Amino acid sequence: MGLGPRLDIRQTQSLVMTQQLQAAIKLLALSNLEIEAVIAEELAKNPLLEARPGEGAAEGGVIVREDRETGDEAPDPTGSDELIGKLGGIDDSPVDVDWRESALDVDSAVDLPSGNDEGFDFDRLEAGETGLSEHLLAQLHGIGGAVGRAAEAIIHELEETGYLQTPLDVIANETDTGLAEVREALALVQSLDPPGIAARSLEECIALQAKAADRYDPAMARLIANLDLLAKGRMKDLKRICGVDDEDLVDMVRELKDYDPKPGCRFVNREPDAIVPDLFVRPSRGGWTVELNNAVLPRVLVNRRYHAELKRGPQDKQSKAWLNDCLASANWLVKALDQRARTIVKVATEIVRAQQAFFEGGGVAALKPLSMAKVAEAIEMHESTVSRVAANKYLECGLGLFELRYFFGSGVASDSGEGAAAEAVKARIGKLIAAEDDILSDDTLVELLRKEGFDLARRTVAKYREAMGIGSSIQRRRQRKMAGG
Repeated sequence: MGLGPRLDIRQTQSLVMTQQLQAAIKLLALSNLEIEAVIAEELAKNPLLEARPGEGAAEGGVIVREDRETGDEAPDPTGSDELIGKLGGIDDSPVDVDWRESALDVDSAVDLPSGNDEGFDFDRLEAGETGLSEHLLAQLHGIGGAVGRAAEAIIHELEETGYLQTPLDVIANETDTGLAEVREALALVQSLDPPGIAARSLEECIALQAKAADRYDPAMARLIANLDLLAKGRMKDLKRICGVDDEDLVDMVRELKDYDPKPGCRFVNREPDAIVPDLFVRPSRGGWTVELNNAVLPRVLVNRRYHAELKRGPQDKQSKAWLNDCLASANWLVKALDQRARTIVKVATEIVRAQQAFFEGGGVAALKPLSMAKVAEAIEMHESTVSRVAANKYLECGLGLFELRYFFGSGVASDSGEGAAAEAVKARIGKLIAAEDDILSDDTLVELLRKEGFDLARRTVAKYREAMGIGSSIQRRRQRKMAGG
Protein backbone atom coordinates (compact mmCIF):
# COMPACT_ATOMS: atom_id res chain seq x y z
CA MET A 1 0.00 0.00 0.00
CA GLY A 2 1.44 3.34 -1.05
CA LEU A 3 2.10 6.06 1.50
CA GLY A 4 1.95 8.96 -0.93
CA PRO A 5 -0.87 11.51 -1.23
CA ARG A 6 -3.89 10.60 -3.35
CA LEU A 7 -7.42 11.75 -4.18
CA ASP A 8 -10.45 9.66 -3.21
CA ILE A 9 -14.12 10.15 -4.10
CA ARG A 10 -16.53 9.32 -1.31
CA GLN A 11 -20.31 9.62 -1.10
CA THR A 12 -21.80 10.54 2.26
CA GLN A 13 -25.16 11.68 3.55
CA SER A 14 -25.52 14.54 6.00
CA LEU A 15 -28.23 16.83 7.22
CA VAL A 16 -27.56 20.52 6.73
CA MET A 17 -29.63 23.02 8.68
CA THR A 18 -30.49 25.90 6.38
CA GLN A 19 -30.98 29.43 7.63
CA GLN A 20 -34.74 29.07 7.20
CA LEU A 21 -34.74 25.89 9.26
CA GLN A 22 -32.73 27.52 12.02
CA ALA A 23 -35.14 30.46 11.98
CA ALA A 24 -38.14 28.11 12.29
CA ILE A 25 -36.58 26.46 15.32
CA LYS A 26 -36.01 29.85 16.96
CA LEU A 27 -39.56 31.02 16.22
CA LEU A 28 -41.04 28.08 18.09
CA ALA A 29 -39.18 28.90 21.30
CA LEU A 30 -40.15 32.60 21.33
CA SER A 31 -42.99 34.07 23.37
CA ASN A 32 -45.76 36.12 21.75
CA LEU A 33 -44.07 39.38 22.73
CA GLU A 34 -40.79 38.22 21.20
CA ILE A 35 -42.60 37.09 18.06
CA GLU A 36 -44.13 40.55 17.80
CA ALA A 37 -40.62 42.04 17.73
CA VAL A 38 -39.58 39.58 15.01
CA ILE A 39 -42.63 40.48 12.93
CA ALA A 40 -41.91 44.20 13.32
CA GLU A 41 -38.36 43.67 12.08
CA GLU A 42 -39.54 41.68 9.05
CA LEU A 43 -42.19 44.27 8.22
CA ALA A 44 -39.54 46.99 8.21
CA LYS A 45 -37.38 45.26 5.61
CA ASN A 46 -39.91 43.37 3.46
CA PRO A 47 -42.37 45.53 1.45
CA LEU A 48 -44.52 42.50 0.58
CA LEU A 49 -45.45 41.89 4.20
CA GLU A 50 -48.22 43.78 5.94
CA ALA A 51 -49.84 43.55 9.34
CA ARG A 52 -53.35 44.42 10.34
CA PRO A 53 -53.39 45.15 14.08
CA GLY A 54 -56.47 44.13 16.00
CA GLU A 55 -57.48 41.40 13.55
CA GLY A 56 -55.78 38.58 15.38
CA ALA A 57 -59.04 37.49 16.96
CA ALA A 58 -61.15 38.02 13.86
CA GLU A 59 -63.36 35.25 12.60
CA GLY A 60 -61.75 32.80 10.28
CA GLY A 61 -59.96 30.67 12.81
CA VAL A 62 -56.46 30.85 11.37
CA ILE A 63 -54.01 32.74 13.52
CA VAL A 64 -51.87 33.94 10.60
CA ARG A 65 -52.40 33.12 6.98
CA GLU A 66 -51.68 34.29 3.48
CA ASP A 67 -53.90 36.84 1.77
CA ARG A 68 -55.52 34.97 -1.13
CA GLU A 69 -57.51 37.94 -2.48
CA THR A 70 -55.42 38.13 -5.63
CA GLY A 71 -53.67 35.17 -7.14
CA ASP A 72 -50.15 34.95 -8.38
CA GLU A 73 -48.67 32.28 -10.56
CA ALA A 74 -45.28 32.40 -8.91
CA PRO A 75 -44.49 29.04 -7.34
CA ASP A 76 -44.54 28.92 -3.53
CA PRO A 77 -41.09 28.57 -1.99
CA THR A 78 -40.19 25.74 0.27
CA GLY A 79 -41.95 26.30 3.56
CA SER A 80 -40.60 25.76 7.04
CA ASP A 81 -42.76 22.68 7.43
CA GLU A 82 -41.24 21.04 4.36
CA LEU A 83 -37.73 21.86 5.50
CA ILE A 84 -38.39 20.64 9.01
CA GLY A 85 -40.10 17.51 7.75
CA LYS A 86 -36.77 16.40 6.29
CA LEU A 87 -35.35 16.19 9.79
CA GLY A 88 -37.35 13.13 10.68
CA GLY A 89 -37.00 12.48 14.37
CA ILE A 90 -33.62 13.92 15.24
CA ASP A 91 -33.13 16.08 18.30
CA ASP A 92 -33.27 19.36 16.43
CA SER A 93 -36.60 18.61 14.79
CA PRO A 94 -38.73 21.53 15.98
CA VAL A 95 -42.10 20.98 14.27
CA ASP A 96 -43.89 17.93 12.95
CA VAL A 97 -47.14 19.51 11.67
CA ASP A 98 -47.99 19.84 7.99
CA TRP A 99 -49.31 23.34 7.22
CA ARG A 100 -51.33 21.95 4.29
CA GLU A 101 -53.72 20.26 6.72
CA SER A 102 -57.11 21.78 7.39
CA ALA A 103 -57.13 25.29 8.75
CA LEU A 104 -56.33 25.56 12.42
CA ASP A 105 -59.18 26.52 14.71
CA VAL A 106 -58.19 29.08 17.30
CA ASP A 107 -60.18 27.14 19.88
CA SER A 108 -59.00 23.63 20.62
CA ALA A 109 -61.67 21.81 22.60
CA VAL A 110 -60.51 19.11 24.97
CA ASP A 111 -63.20 16.49 25.51
CA LEU A 112 -63.00 16.54 29.26
CA PRO A 113 -65.72 17.36 31.77
CA SER A 114 -65.22 20.87 33.07
CA GLY A 115 -65.53 21.83 36.69
CA ASN A 116 -67.83 24.77 35.95
CA ASP A 117 -69.08 26.87 33.06
CA GLU A 118 -68.30 30.25 34.56
CA GLY A 119 -65.85 32.62 32.94
CA PHE A 120 -62.36 32.61 34.32
CA ASP A 121 -60.59 35.39 36.14
CA PHE A 122 -58.11 37.52 34.23
CA ASP A 123 -56.49 39.08 37.30
CA ARG A 124 -52.75 39.45 36.88
CA LEU A 125 -50.23 38.07 39.27
CA GLU A 126 -49.33 40.39 42.08
CA ALA A 127 -45.88 41.70 41.32
CA GLY A 128 -42.97 42.60 43.48
CA GLU A 129 -40.98 40.78 46.11
CA THR A 130 -39.95 41.84 49.57
CA GLY A 131 -36.53 43.49 49.63
CA LEU A 132 -33.63 41.94 51.52
CA SER A 133 -33.67 44.51 54.33
CA GLU A 134 -37.43 44.17 54.87
CA HIS A 135 -37.15 40.38 54.79
CA LEU A 136 -34.44 40.35 57.48
CA LEU A 137 -35.93 43.09 59.66
CA ALA A 138 -39.22 41.19 59.81
CA GLN A 139 -37.35 38.27 61.35
CA LEU A 140 -35.87 40.56 64.04
CA HIS A 141 -39.31 41.39 65.39
CA GLY A 142 -39.13 41.50 69.18
CA ILE A 143 -35.33 41.77 69.40
CA GLY A 144 -34.44 45.00 71.20
CA GLY A 145 -31.62 46.49 73.22
CA ALA A 146 -28.08 47.06 72.05
CA VAL A 147 -27.93 43.77 70.16
CA GLY A 148 -31.14 44.50 68.30
CA ARG A 149 -29.97 48.02 67.43
CA ALA A 150 -26.65 46.68 66.14
CA ALA A 151 -28.41 43.93 64.18
CA GLU A 152 -30.57 46.51 62.40
CA ALA A 153 -27.46 48.55 61.58
CA ILE A 154 -25.76 45.45 60.15
CA ILE A 155 -28.79 44.69 57.98
CA HIS A 156 -28.78 48.22 56.56
CA GLU A 157 -25.06 47.91 55.80
CA LEU A 158 -25.42 44.72 53.72
CA GLU A 159 -24.46 44.80 50.07
CA GLU A 160 -26.92 43.87 47.35
CA THR A 161 -25.34 40.41 47.27
CA GLY A 162 -25.96 39.95 50.99
CA TYR A 163 -22.33 40.38 52.07
CA LEU A 164 -21.16 42.64 54.90
CA GLN A 165 -18.19 44.79 53.92
CA THR A 166 -18.36 47.32 56.77
CA PRO A 167 -15.93 46.55 59.62
CA LEU A 168 -17.56 45.65 62.92
CA ASP A 169 -15.71 48.38 64.83
CA VAL A 170 -17.21 51.00 62.50
CA ILE A 171 -20.70 49.66 63.20
CA ALA A 172 -19.94 49.67 66.92
CA ASN A 173 -18.93 53.35 66.80
CA GLU A 174 -21.94 54.38 64.71
CA THR A 175 -24.42 52.60 67.01
CA ASP A 176 -22.60 53.46 70.25
CA THR A 177 -22.49 49.76 71.02
CA GLY A 178 -19.76 47.57 72.40
CA LEU A 179 -17.83 45.34 70.01
CA ALA A 180 -19.01 42.25 71.89
CA GLU A 181 -22.66 43.21 71.29
CA VAL A 182 -21.95 43.85 67.60
CA ARG A 183 -20.41 40.39 67.26
CA GLU A 184 -23.46 38.92 68.94
CA ALA A 185 -25.67 40.91 66.57
CA LEU A 186 -23.70 39.62 63.60
CA ALA A 187 -24.23 36.03 64.74
CA LEU A 188 -27.91 36.79 65.08
CA VAL A 189 -28.22 38.21 61.58
CA GLN A 190 -26.22 35.31 60.13
CA SER A 191 -28.75 32.91 61.67
CA LEU A 192 -31.61 34.49 59.72
CA ASP A 193 -33.05 33.38 56.41
CA PRO A 194 -31.59 33.08 53.80
CA PRO A 195 -28.57 31.11 55.00
CA GLY A 196 -25.24 32.69 54.16
CA ILE A 197 -26.41 36.26 54.69
CA ALA A 198 -24.10 38.87 56.31
CA ALA A 199 -20.99 36.85 55.44
CA ARG A 200 -17.73 38.74 55.07
CA SER A 201 -16.17 36.35 52.57
CA LEU A 202 -17.18 33.61 50.17
CA GLU A 203 -15.73 31.02 52.52
CA GLU A 204 -17.86 32.29 55.42
CA CYS A 205 -20.96 32.48 53.19
CA ILE A 206 -20.65 28.85 52.13
CA ALA A 207 -19.82 27.73 55.67
CA LEU A 208 -22.95 29.40 57.04
CA GLN A 209 -25.10 27.58 54.49
CA ALA A 210 -23.43 24.26 55.27
CA LYS A 211 -24.09 24.81 58.99
CA ALA A 212 -27.73 25.67 58.29
CA ALA A 213 -28.06 22.42 56.34
CA ASP A 214 -26.39 20.54 59.21
CA ARG A 215 -23.59 19.47 56.85
CA TYR A 216 -20.68 21.33 58.43
CA ASP A 217 -18.55 18.41 59.57
CA PRO A 218 -14.73 18.57 59.82
CA ALA A 219 -14.24 17.26 56.29
CA MET A 220 -16.63 19.86 54.84
CA ALA A 221 -14.96 22.58 56.90
CA ARG A 222 -11.58 21.72 55.42
CA LEU A 223 -13.03 21.64 51.91
CA ILE A 224 -14.59 25.09 52.34
CA ALA A 225 -11.32 26.41 53.72
CA ASN A 226 -9.58 25.32 50.51
CA LEU A 227 -11.92 26.61 47.82
CA ASP A 228 -8.90 27.88 45.87
CA LEU A 229 -7.72 24.30 45.42
CA LEU A 230 -11.19 23.28 44.26
CA ALA A 231 -11.16 26.09 41.69
CA LYS A 232 -7.85 24.78 40.38
CA GLY A 233 -9.18 21.22 40.17
CA ARG A 234 -6.60 19.80 42.58
CA MET A 235 -8.81 16.93 43.70
CA LYS A 236 -5.98 14.69 44.94
CA ASP A 237 -4.81 17.38 47.33
CA LEU A 238 -8.37 17.92 48.54
CA LYS A 239 -8.85 14.20 49.21
CA ARG A 240 -5.70 14.20 51.31
CA ILE A 241 -6.61 17.39 53.19
CA CYS A 242 -10.21 16.36 53.85
CA GLY A 243 -9.38 12.73 54.60
CA VAL A 244 -12.09 11.31 52.32
CA ASP A 245 -12.28 8.98 49.35
CA ASP A 246 -13.34 9.80 45.79
CA GLU A 247 -17.04 9.11 46.34
CA ASP A 248 -17.29 11.27 49.46
CA LEU A 249 -15.42 14.13 47.82
CA VAL A 250 -17.76 14.06 44.81
CA ASP A 251 -20.77 14.23 47.13
CA MET A 252 -19.26 17.13 49.06
CA VAL A 253 -18.46 19.09 45.91
CA ARG A 254 -21.98 18.45 44.61
CA GLU A 255 -23.38 19.92 47.82
CA LEU A 256 -21.17 22.99 47.49
CA LYS A 257 -22.57 23.63 44.03
CA ASP A 258 -26.08 23.75 45.50
CA TYR A 259 -25.15 26.63 47.81
CA ASP A 260 -25.78 30.23 46.75
CA PRO A 261 -22.61 32.38 46.62
CA LYS A 262 -24.73 35.56 46.54
CA PRO A 263 -27.78 34.85 48.73
CA GLY A 264 -28.95 38.47 48.75
CA CYS A 265 -29.42 38.77 44.99
CA ARG A 266 -32.72 36.91 45.05
CA PHE A 267 -34.20 39.85 46.99
CA VAL A 268 -33.02 42.61 44.69
CA ASN A 269 -35.95 44.92 44.03
CA ARG A 270 -36.57 45.23 40.31
CA GLU A 271 -39.56 46.56 38.49
CA PRO A 272 -41.30 43.34 37.48
CA ASP A 273 -41.92 42.78 33.80
CA ALA A 274 -45.56 42.46 32.89
CA ILE A 275 -46.23 38.88 31.87
CA VAL A 276 -48.67 38.57 28.99
CA PRO A 277 -50.24 35.11 28.63
CA ASP A 278 -49.60 33.31 25.37
CA LEU A 279 -52.58 31.00 25.87
CA PHE A 280 -55.98 31.05 27.52
CA VAL A 281 -57.67 27.98 28.99
CA ARG A 282 -61.35 28.28 29.87
CA PRO A 283 -64.21 25.88 30.54
CA SER A 284 -66.68 25.16 27.77
CA ARG A 285 -69.62 22.84 27.27
CA GLY A 286 -67.45 20.19 25.66
CA GLY A 287 -64.72 20.36 28.26
CA TRP A 288 -61.94 22.91 28.01
CA THR A 289 -61.07 25.45 25.34
CA VAL A 290 -57.44 26.24 24.61
CA GLU A 291 -56.78 29.34 22.51
CA LEU A 292 -53.86 31.52 21.61
CA ASN A 293 -53.80 35.11 22.81
CA ASN A 294 -54.15 36.78 19.42
CA ALA A 295 -54.46 40.24 20.90
CA VAL A 296 -50.68 40.63 21.03
CA LEU A 297 -50.07 39.25 17.55
CA PRO A 298 -50.86 41.21 14.39
CA ARG A 299 -52.38 39.38 11.46
CA VAL A 300 -49.50 38.91 9.03
CA LEU A 301 -50.36 38.88 5.32
CA VAL A 302 -48.53 38.66 2.03
CA ASN A 303 -49.54 41.63 -0.12
CA ARG A 304 -49.80 39.82 -3.43
CA ARG A 305 -51.52 42.73 -5.11
CA TYR A 306 -48.49 44.94 -4.47
CA HIS A 307 -46.23 42.11 -5.66
CA ALA A 308 -48.20 41.86 -8.91
CA GLU A 309 -47.85 45.60 -9.48
CA LEU A 310 -44.10 45.51 -8.93
CA LYS A 311 -43.77 42.48 -11.16
CA ARG A 312 -45.54 44.20 -14.06
CA GLY A 313 -43.18 47.18 -13.91
CA PRO A 314 -39.79 47.41 -15.62
CA GLN A 315 -37.21 45.26 -13.92
CA ASP A 316 -33.58 44.43 -14.38
CA LYS A 317 -32.13 41.09 -13.37
CA GLN A 318 -31.06 42.30 -9.93
CA SER A 319 -34.45 43.85 -9.12
CA LYS A 320 -36.27 40.71 -10.21
CA ALA A 321 -34.09 38.56 -7.96
CA TRP A 322 -34.72 40.93 -5.03
CA LEU A 323 -38.48 40.79 -5.58
CA ASN A 324 -38.47 37.00 -5.73
CA ASP A 325 -36.45 36.87 -2.50
CA CYS A 326 -38.95 39.16 -0.80
CA LEU A 327 -41.87 36.99 -1.90
CA ALA A 328 -40.14 33.80 -0.80
CA SER A 329 -39.26 35.31 2.57
CA ALA A 330 -42.79 36.64 3.11
CA ASN A 331 -44.43 33.33 2.17
CA TRP A 332 -42.11 31.42 4.44
CA LEU A 333 -42.68 33.70 7.44
CA VAL A 334 -46.48 33.50 7.15
CA LYS A 335 -46.39 29.71 6.89
CA ALA A 336 -43.88 29.39 9.72
CA LEU A 337 -46.03 31.54 12.02
CA ASP A 338 -49.12 29.53 11.14
CA GLN A 339 -47.30 26.31 11.84
CA ARG A 340 -45.98 27.68 15.13
CA ALA A 341 -49.54 28.50 16.21
CA ARG A 342 -50.76 24.99 15.36
CA THR A 343 -47.98 23.37 17.32
CA ILE A 344 -48.38 25.51 20.44
CA VAL A 345 -52.12 24.84 20.63
CA LYS A 346 -51.57 21.13 20.10
CA VAL A 347 -49.02 20.87 22.91
CA ALA A 348 -51.09 22.99 25.30
CA THR A 349 -54.20 20.91 24.58
CA GLU A 350 -52.39 17.73 25.56
CA ILE A 351 -51.11 19.39 28.75
CA VAL A 352 -54.67 20.31 29.71
CA ARG A 353 -55.82 16.77 28.97
CA ALA A 354 -53.05 15.25 31.09
CA GLN A 355 -53.50 17.68 34.00
CA GLN A 356 -57.30 17.69 33.96
CA ALA A 357 -57.62 17.50 37.76
CA PHE A 358 -55.51 20.65 38.15
CA PHE A 359 -57.75 22.73 35.89
CA GLU A 360 -60.90 21.38 37.50
CA GLY A 361 -59.90 23.19 40.66
CA GLY A 362 -57.62 20.70 42.35
CA GLY A 363 -54.69 23.07 42.02
CA VAL A 364 -51.11 22.14 42.69
CA ALA A 365 -52.08 19.20 44.90
CA ALA A 366 -53.76 17.57 41.89
CA LEU A 367 -50.75 17.80 39.56
CA LYS A 368 -49.54 14.50 38.14
CA PRO A 369 -46.03 13.58 37.03
CA LEU A 370 -45.72 14.58 33.38
CA SER A 371 -42.71 14.39 31.09
CA MET A 372 -42.16 16.12 27.79
CA ALA A 373 -41.48 12.74 26.23
CA LYS A 374 -44.95 11.56 27.26
CA VAL A 375 -46.62 14.62 25.70
CA ALA A 376 -44.50 14.26 22.57
CA GLU A 377 -45.55 10.64 22.20
CA ALA A 378 -49.24 11.50 22.66
CA ILE A 379 -49.25 14.18 19.95
CA GLU A 380 -46.75 12.36 17.70
CA MET A 381 -44.10 15.03 17.80
CA HIS A 382 -40.49 15.04 18.85
CA GLU A 383 -39.58 15.77 22.46
CA SER A 384 -37.42 18.71 21.42
CA THR A 385 -40.50 20.27 19.82
CA VAL A 386 -42.40 20.11 23.09
CA SER A 387 -39.40 21.52 24.94
CA ARG A 388 -39.25 24.54 22.65
CA VAL A 389 -42.98 25.13 22.89
CA ALA A 390 -42.82 25.04 26.70
CA ALA A 391 -40.05 27.64 26.80
CA ASN A 392 -41.11 31.25 27.54
CA LYS A 393 -44.83 30.49 27.17
CA TYR A 394 -47.46 31.31 29.79
CA LEU A 395 -50.93 29.90 30.19
CA GLU A 396 -53.76 31.73 31.93
CA CYS A 397 -56.70 29.89 33.48
CA GLY A 398 -59.13 30.30 36.32
CA LEU A 399 -56.39 29.45 38.85
CA GLY A 400 -53.99 32.12 37.62
CA LEU A 401 -51.02 32.50 35.29
CA PHE A 402 -48.59 29.59 34.88
CA GLU A 403 -45.55 28.88 32.75
CA LEU A 404 -46.04 25.82 30.56
CA ARG A 405 -42.98 24.23 32.12
CA TYR A 406 -44.80 24.35 35.46
CA PHE A 407 -46.95 21.41 34.35
CA PHE A 408 -43.94 19.20 33.64
CA GLY A 409 -42.05 17.50 36.40
CA SER A 410 -40.91 14.29 37.96
CA GLY A 411 -42.96 12.51 40.55
CA VAL A 412 -42.78 10.24 43.53
CA ALA A 413 -44.46 6.94 44.21
CA SER A 414 -47.89 7.02 45.81
CA ASP A 415 -50.52 4.54 46.89
CA SER A 416 -52.75 5.50 43.97
CA GLY A 417 -50.29 3.94 41.56
CA GLU A 418 -50.21 7.03 39.32
CA GLY A 419 -47.61 8.82 41.42
CA ALA A 420 -47.67 12.42 42.54
CA ALA A 421 -45.97 15.40 40.92
CA ALA A 422 -43.03 16.97 42.72
CA GLU A 423 -44.92 20.27 42.96
CA ALA A 424 -47.82 18.51 44.65
CA VAL A 425 -45.48 16.93 47.19
CA LYS A 426 -43.80 20.30 47.82
CA ALA A 427 -47.20 21.85 48.46
CA ARG A 428 -48.02 19.12 50.99
CA ILE A 429 -44.66 19.57 52.76
CA GLY A 430 -45.31 23.30 52.94
CA LYS A 431 -48.74 22.75 54.52
CA LEU A 432 -47.37 20.31 57.10
CA ILE A 433 -44.67 22.77 58.15
CA ALA A 434 -47.08 25.71 58.19
CA ALA A 435 -49.39 23.80 60.53
CA GLU A 436 -46.69 22.41 62.81
CA ASP A 437 -47.03 22.92 66.57
CA ASP A 438 -43.81 21.16 67.45
CA ILE A 439 -41.03 21.69 64.91
CA LEU A 440 -41.04 18.77 62.48
CA SER A 441 -37.73 17.24 61.50
CA ASP A 442 -37.17 15.90 58.00
CA ASP A 443 -37.43 12.35 59.36
CA THR A 444 -40.81 13.16 60.89
CA LEU A 445 -41.97 14.68 57.61
CA VAL A 446 -40.98 11.47 55.84
CA GLU A 447 -43.13 9.43 58.21
CA LEU A 448 -46.12 11.78 57.89
CA LEU A 449 -45.91 11.73 54.11
CA ARG A 450 -45.70 7.95 54.04
CA LYS A 451 -48.91 7.77 56.06
CA GLU A 452 -50.52 9.88 53.35
CA GLY A 453 -49.29 7.53 50.63
CA PHE A 454 -46.11 9.33 49.50
CA ASP A 455 -42.92 7.28 49.52
CA LEU A 456 -39.99 9.69 49.79
CA ALA A 457 -36.46 9.49 51.09
CA ARG A 458 -35.26 11.91 53.75
CA ARG A 459 -32.85 13.57 51.33
CA THR A 460 -35.70 14.14 48.86
CA VAL A 461 -37.78 15.83 51.55
CA ALA A 462 -34.83 18.05 52.45
CA LYS A 463 -34.29 18.94 48.79
CA TYR A 464 -37.95 19.88 48.28
CA ARG A 465 -38.01 21.88 51.52
CA GLU A 466 -34.90 23.84 50.55
CA ALA A 467 -36.31 24.45 47.06
CA MET A 468 -39.29 26.17 48.69
CA GLY A 469 -37.00 28.36 50.79
CA ILE A 470 -38.01 26.69 54.07
CA GLY A 471 -35.27 26.39 56.64
CA SER A 472 -34.22 23.25 58.45
CA SER A 473 -35.79 22.25 61.75
CA ILE A 474 -32.85 23.88 63.54
CA GLN A 475 -33.41 27.17 61.73
CA ARG A 476 -37.17 27.11 62.28
CA ARG A 477 -36.72 26.34 65.98
CA ARG A 478 -34.26 29.25 66.29
CA GLN A 479 -36.59 31.62 64.49
CA ARG A 480 -39.52 30.63 66.69
CA LYS A 481 -37.39 31.18 69.78
CA MET A 482 -36.39 34.65 68.62
CA ALA A 483 -40.03 35.46 67.92
CA GLY A 484 -40.90 34.43 71.46
CA GLY A 485 -42.88 31.36 70.39
